[in-house]
Amino acid sequence: MTLAADHPAPACPDAPVAPGNVAVLLYHRVTNVALDPQLLCVSTDHFERHLEIVRRHAQPLSLDDLCDCLTAGALPDRGVVLTFDDGYADNLHEAAPLLDHCAVPATVFVTSGYVGGDREFWWDELERLVLGAPELPSKLELNHNEFTLEFDLQGQPTGNDSAHADWNVTRRDDPTPRHTFYRRLFDLLRPMHDGPRTRVLESLANWSGQGRIVRPSHRPMTGDELRALHGGGLVSIGAHTVTHPVLSTLSLDEQWREICESKRSLEGVLGAPVTTFSYPFGTRHDFTADAVRIVEDAGLDLACANTPGLVDAGSPRLALPRFLVRNWDEETFLCKLTEFGVCV
Repeated sequence: MTLAADHPAPACPDAPVAPGNVAVLLYHRVTNVALDPQLLCVSTDHFERHLEIVRRHAQPLSLDDLCDCLTAGALPDRGVVLTFDDGYADNLHEAAPLLDHCAVPATVFVTSGYVGGDREFWWDELERLVLGAPELPSKLELNHNEFTLEFDLQGQPTGNDSAHADWNVTRRDDPTPRHTFYRRLFDLLRPMHDGPRTRVLESLANWSGQGRIVRPSHRPMTGDELRALHGGGLVSIGAHTVTHPVLSTLSLDEQWREICESKRSLEGVLGAPVTTFSYPFGTRHDFTADAVRIVEDAGLDLACANTPGLVDAGSPRLALPRFLVRNWDEETFLCKLTEFGVCV
């Protein structure tokens, strides 16, 4: 999962294609949902257009192909690699059929601790409890070891306002107190460890009266779905830690467990080696050289970050740059690829 960032549609630049460079694209979901405050979803129609453009204007590669090219020291012109982070079920049910139809390979990096579990990804649960609840109590006091937070809606509307369904965190305005509260909680929960964060979400679930459920529209893959996705032959599975922490906030032992247990768990589900990895959130502040060394010691061949840039022969194999993709229409996506340095 990647914190949303503002990506306005640019005019198509007249940028030349850099020879011997590959663009790795970062997706999360292919679906439509009522609320998408982190801009994780690409519609099926837009995703199909993306794939058609990649086929027409670029050379689609698998991450294994890219690994081989880096080993050989020769990268193709206009190469494009598709990746997905987190492991949503729609990666199998919505994205995979389109990938098959267009014969475009991809890698899905899976947060192993959520596979087949009884909870949503924490950022989705936060959205449901704060932004999606029909009504909220007027006041909340959260007292945890990590923080104390008060939320007071006294005298203000507590109902959900569907007029703001298109709101996302790249906007500078907060149309209701709910949205301000959501921002504050997201920023507080993001660096927390899984246990304390889960306790905060449990408190929010009790306060809001919504309980803890897994919506079909937001669920992670099950083990059977993960095997089905891998078994199709066009999509490979990579590791994305166990609980999706900010690795730079963890001790070395905790980072080792998150990275190595994710790889080991996924290999147990798939009955096949897992050789690639992506860092949760993935910015320069979210992992350090310690995590890179652990990834290498764990026997992983490639790892992806979330820093924009083309992959060239000198790119670090264990911190490859990626371009974040949003729900762009055909024209915007083509312009973006040109901006990235892919399309002529």
